[in-house]
Amino acid sequence: MKYTNPIIKGFNPDPSICRVGDDYYLVTSTFEYFPGIPVYHSTDLVNWVQIGNCIERPEQLPFEMAEPDKGIWAPTIRYLNGKFYVTAKFMGVGNFIVSSNNPASGWSDPVTVNIGGIDPSILFDGGRAYYCTNARGEDTRESISAVEINADTGEMLSDIKQIWHGDCNDKPQYLESPHIYHINGWYYLTAAEGGTGQNHMITCARSKNIWGPYENCPNNPILTNRYDSTKDVACSGHGDFVEDKNGNWWCVHLATRPDDEWYSHMGRETFLLPVVWQDEWPVIADRKSHIEYDTPLLWNKQCTKKIWTADFTKIESKWLFLRKPVSENYIVSGGNVSLKLAAVKISDETGAPTMMLIRQPDIECTVTAETDFVPQNDSDEAGVAVYISNKGYYTFSKLRRNTKDYIVIAKNGSGFAPISREVENGRLTLKIEASKKSYDFYYAVNGGEYIHAGSAPVLTRADAGKCFTGTLIGIFAQCENRTEAQMTVFDFKTEI
Repeated sequence: MKYTNPIIKGFNPDPSICRVGDDYYLVTSTFEYFPGIPVYHSTDLVNWVQIGNCIERPEQLPFEMAEPDKGIWAPTIRYLNGKFYVTAKFMGVGNFIVSSNNPASGWSDPVTVNIGGIDPSILFDGGRAYYCTNARGEDTRESISAVEINADTGEMLSDIKQIWHGDCNDKPQYLESPHIYHINGWYYLTAAEGGTGQNHMITCARSKNIWGPYENCPNNPILTNRYDSTKDVACSGHGDFVEDKNGNWWCVHLATRPDDEWYSHMGRETFLLPVVWQDEWPVIADRKSHIEYDTPLLWNKQCTKKIWTADFTKIESKWLFLRKPVSENYIVSGGNVSLKLAAVKISDETGAPTMMLIRQPDIECTVTAETDFVPQNDSDEAGVAVYISNKGYYTFSKLRRNTKDYIVIAKNGSGFAPISREVENGRLTLKIEASKKSYDFYYAVNGGEYIHAGSAPVLTRADAGKCFTGTLIGIFAQCENRTEAQMTVFDFKTEI
């Protein structure tokens, strides 16, 4: 049966996966966005639905201090005796663990694990819990270090020991994303090397003892697209293994769908590849990732066409906010959501603008939002945003200037296209059609025909700067001075 990568499209880097019976659970990184660490659920590995977030309460972590590209990095999810454990790094704070009996909600407050490094992982083995990161020790080479812990309290129960220096012992580069698996008497240690760019890869080693010594896999790297010139897939690495209900093994990993300059405005997405075992070593597909894969091991057909309509009787789990949201700026009532205009701009590196975002659902997609927003003061503005970072975004909005209201397309807060035209008050529908290379912006008033307001190229590396995230699309409301204006959104829909 054929399936198509990515299995979870849009900004979903650093995937980690576990299985409980017939159910699979997967988490990814969220950086400066709240809520943090989405939890996806599947029964077949190719059709995934977000069911919650591990960091679901602002008081769990200090999101107000999350700078661009900081916040939460690289979670790992594991399961033991009826409880789920997720560990990750909050940059500037440290490594932590949260737990819950229900992966959809009720996650605990974080407990701290006082070991350095990033990309933490947990192995439950023989009644003990082992924790590993890429922490360095007295040997200053890049390394993977491990320590025995109490997973419920974060207490370290042993000394920290460096156990592996990667496949390039003399000069390991960006040795990250360690995971340890105990399979058929061997401890397998996988990691990412080469950095999360074109040289990204997964390497592997094994030992009969969790503390080592580890021997390198003779076929390293076991996954990379760095030699692939097709530009269909790039940056493959940072993976996690899972055994399915039928005894077959799989690897979820991050990768991108790059443009001609090897950049992806979608960000790093979640891919899936089958794993077989040869000479007691894991072999991932043909050691590189593909968009399409045909395998007899899957049991359900993948659904690739999807329509999602926001349920504004609540704030659903897929909505994301920059840093710590100001809760009173979002009012859910009567099946609609109202956004209070805030003086914090979406271009600001700190603070919490009034903005609700979802991951762009695919390269080609349509997004519509319906509102009756009426500005009250000059510079009152609200509408739809296409956002990668505070340095790279588009706004498609209704804006008051000199007491008149206009439809405006802007790039990074300044005029990108001429003001389309003065617009009358009434029910306003904003529509964005996304393609591989551009966005087209349309609007309609009171159910009338759509008017093409303009086009813009997708955001590039030069626009967004160096960032680890991807494109998000959503609604925003901002102002220069105090205002009582609100944007009420009646409908928000995506289609791929």
